[in-house]
Amino acid sequence: MKVVVIGGGWAGCAAALSAAKQGAEVTLAERTDMLLGTGLVGGIFRNNGRFTATEEAIALGGGELFELMDAHAVHKNIEFPGHKHASLYNIMTIEQGVARLLKGFGVQLRMSTRVTDVAMDGQRMAAVMTAKDAGEERFEADAFVETTGTSGNPYACGKYGNGCGMCVLRCHAFGVRVSIAGRAGIAEITGKKGDQFGAMSGSCELIRESLADDVLAEMSRTGMVMRPIPEFEDDGSGKLDIKACQQYTQAEYKTNVVVLDTGGAKLMTPYFPLPLLRRVRGFENARYSDPYGGTFGNSIRYINMAPRNDALKIDGLENVFCAGEKAGLLVGHTEAVVTGTLAGYNAARHADGKQPLILPDTLLAGDAVSHVREQMQTEKGLGMKFTFSGSVFFERMKQRGSYLTDVAEIRRRVAVTGLANVFAACPDVAAMHRKTVAVSAD
Repeated sequence: MKVVVIGGGWAGCAAALSAAKQGAEVTLAERTDMLLGTGLVGGIFRNNGRFTATEEAIALGGGELFELMDAHAVHKNIEFPGHKHASLYNIMTIEQGVARLLKGFGVQLRMSTRVTDVAMDGQRMAAVMTAKDAGEERFEADAFVETTGTSGNPYACGKYGNGCGMCVLRCHAFGVRVSIAGRAGIAEITGKKGDQFGAMSGSCELIRESLADDVLAEMSRTGMVMRPIPEFEDDGSGKLDIKACQQYTQAEYKTNVVVLDTGGAKLMTPYFPLPLLRRVRGFENARYSDPYGGTFGNSIRYINMAPRNDALKIDGLENVFCAGEKAGLLVGHTEAVVTGTLAGYNAARHADGKQPLILPDTLLAGDAVSHVREQMQTEKGLGMKFTFSGSVFFERMKQRGSYLTDVAEIRRRVAVTGLANVFAACPDVAAMHRKTVAVSAD
């Protein structure tokens, strides 16, 4: 069984891990020189309904990446406006932890490998290719998982946003994102709310050392800092309304500067003019790290999503699955890991000649996959964003009684479906991983 995953964000890492746990030979091709994509400036997990999703994934046997986040957490069980029992992983250490985990399960990591084209055999993808100085490099597989994301290139960020924010995706250095489904001839989907196409990334990164000592002390103690914006005036830009993360559009984020301690300093707004930021107490010497253009803009996302079914197979393609933002209007690292785990599992099953798994909607993950697919077929739905941590889908969770913090009850609900540990590693792979870990420890 050969599986190729294109894209090394949280969804791609989860897909690669999940396929490898089922015994597939997995290659993960990542365009840049680091894994995790926007997860390199993210860090929030277990907040609100993401706690439920995390524990459900663990009960399903797909918890390794969440357990790794826990191991790299700089803060656990904190609160910030609109969010309870949140954890923040260390963005400075998590990436290499993920790389070691994947390698331990036999995943072949191909970094700085930008896939640019596909080879088709009818509706079946035969290979993906990357251009090299010495010629084309070809990756053949029985099944593929596309997790290239939906962020625009500098042209799209200029057309639909405020221009290139020089963000962590680093298009100028490593080349722009290439849509694999689009290359295969699939008509893709773009989110649209009124006149706004796509949505803007929801946060910026500040250099910790540029903040005042009292800000750093408060961040280290509580995990977050909230300071009022002096003489606040609404600039009319509606920048919070165009955020991908609609759970952060409440008033506190409009009239205050909110910063989370993720090992870096995560500023919870798509962009913020530096002269105004430096008027906030404790931020007089503030500097942006990622995105460097944080004064005026950020990356535009939710361009080129793939039409797909509830097994996360792309419509019109026989052997290509998708996850993360590529699979629809789901926002967040937890959401990416959940969909990546299912997509990678089903890619391995396809490669092995087995029927794919469709999670029942009595499970949170199953409901998210099916509900978002349904919503993407409506004009109103295309203007929304869905996340376990807030906004419309979190409200749906509460109405359906699927928002739980009782771990025993979450495990019981998984057990009732008969799917407990369905994503767990097959015995041979589990034994190999234990041996690899033991050798590494020695």
